[in-house]
Amino acid sequence: MQELIDVLRHQARHFAPELAQLAYKRGLAVTQSDGTTRPIPITATPVILDAAEIRRRAELSAHLASATVKMARAWLAAPDAELLLASLSPLERALAERTWPQAVRLATTRVDYFVSGGKPWALEVNATIPAMQGYSDIAARTFIEVVARHFRYPEKALPSLLTLNGSNALALYRSLLDGYAAERPGRFPDTVALLCRRNDAQISELRWLCERFREFGADADIVHPDEVSGDATFEARGKKYDLVYRHLFVRRLEQQPSPWVEDFLATVPGKKAVFLNPPASQVEVKSTFARLSQALAEPELAEAAGLTPTELEAIRASVPWTRLFRAGPTTGPDGTKLDDVVAEVARNPARFVLKRAWDYGGKAVFLGRSAGTVPYTERVTAAYGEPLGWPELCARAASDPTGGGFVVQEIVDSPPEDHLLVEPHGTVLPTSFFVDYSAYASVGLAKQPAWGGVCRGSMAEIVNIVGGGGVLPLITTEVASKLLLAWKAI
Repeated sequence: MQELIDVLRHQARHFAPELAQLAYKRGLAVTQSDGTTRPIPITATPVILDAAEIRRRAELSAHLASATVKMARAWLAAPDAELLLASLSPLERALAERTWPQAVRLATTRVDYFVSGGKPWALEVNATIPAMQGYSDIAARTFIEVVARHFRYPEKALPSLLTLNGSNALALYRSLLDGYAAERPGRFPDTVALLCRRNDAQISELRWLCERFREFGADADIVHPDEVSGDATFEARGKKYDLVYRHLFVRRLEQQPSPWVEDFLATVPGKKAVFLNPPASQVEVKSTFARLSQALAEPELAEAAGLTPTELEAIRASVPWTRLFRAGPTTGPDGTKLDDVVAEVARNPARFVLKRAWDYGGKAVFLGRSAGTVPYTERVTAAYGEPLGWPELCARAASDPTGGGFVVQEIVDSPPEDHLLVEPHGTVLPTSFFVDYSAYASVGLAKQPAWGGVCRGSMAEIVNIVGGGGVLPLITTEVASKLLLAWKAI
């Protein structure tokens, strides 16, 4: 669809101001702790994929997410469970130990990929609060509507065009209903609460989701931990809720304690209300993901986790070589035996990336090939209080127990792409963006809803929305073709 991209490049300055303003108005923003908001930039050039490829990536993600849940469960049942539990904060650990045998159902997960040569390589699995279902819909819907109107697409046909592109908000809603039905057979939730902290960084996205849930027929509200109570039910502001969508990191409750919510999350399946996702920090820890890669070389790990041939093939096809980063032997990326993984990584900085096992926001991610650059030095200094060369960083990281230590991953080369970034006031800037692709999936439900994906872009190789970067609209080839035909008809 290069022809459409070429048209968009020529026309972007005409529709960009409306695109930026409407996306921000709908909630494409980061909320600061004081309640003020900062727009998340959107691009005037989309990512275009065949619907079949979007479905294929969602199916791949379902296999990877299922395998990751199984691996976490097997690890917590194994003699070396302490290695995984030690990654967690005190409350995360307490909830994991109490709930993991029953926590078999995740309404939503997100697998983050870099795409290299057209092939997606999975970097990690998000299972705690795998967000951006709303952001992705806001970006795609706003792009389609603004561009379609600029191209004079028939207004009455716009709803069907949006439907054709799919909706992650709708998929999330259906997964929550399916999760509820699994725990309350034959019943339907009358009320839905979206549980988050006040001024959550993504609360504008949650407001968008809440509005969509209401459009889908739910009596939905956003609620906060300090509002919740109830002896036998989940209540907030005098209203009882049957289903709770948890958008709340467990560790946030250590910063702002809520004994009632802590107790509520400690009972899986929920008694006072169905809540999804249950505590799942042990699934998201990157050490668990590393064991998926390790299971390809050590079949006993795969057998203990009960991984299916399909799941193993998904791992083989899409998970780059990943290991716990600590001194000792292992199997290397090419299948040969390494006497010491730390020494190997220190010798070959261009080939590897180090990631703290339990962290988020990309704060403790170090690219070997960026050693010596300003961003690398700033990250290392923020982590360790002083600049360190790559060999010195490897030595420090290998002995650092914080957050479960580090994992090492073979780097995925995903070259930057040329896009048009729209600034908040509507100025269009040609930008070279590193783009990732994230696909959603459910675990433990009777069927997968029609999940799609979301694309983020950043001028830095470490892509993170809250820390900077933007969202690229993801549209299907069929939608792109219809937009192009409308333009040609003018």
